[in-house]
Amino acid sequence: MSIKLPKPIADYFEADRERNAEAVARSFTEGAIVRDEGHTYVGQDSIRRWKAGASTKYTYTVEPFMLGSEGSRTVVTSHVIGNFPGGPVDLRYFFIHDGEQITELEIVL
Repeated sequence: MSIKLPKPIADYFEADRERNAEAVARSFTEGAIVRDEGHTYVGQDSIRRWKAGASTKYTYTVEPFMLGSEGSRTVVTSHVIGNFPGGPVDLRYFFIHDGEQITELEIVL
């Protein structure tokens, strides 16, 4: 199943697929917030370090397969396979974006 993601979200997943922490960070606004695994990352520098750490710690693939919305958030459900504890798993990515960049991301089971 192919889904059409909003551009900033598609850019995020493409940069993640390429293991490009710099490009992941650029898909966010300067003051963006990411919540993942009980941690909060604020700003592009913090987001870059978060993604660089995850990309070197684990090998994984992410395949978005469902798109929805919850209030002002765009929800992307993705199948994640890799060498991380508890995988494979379907994760929900809750994005808020301003049309150009992501302002907030929360990743949950």
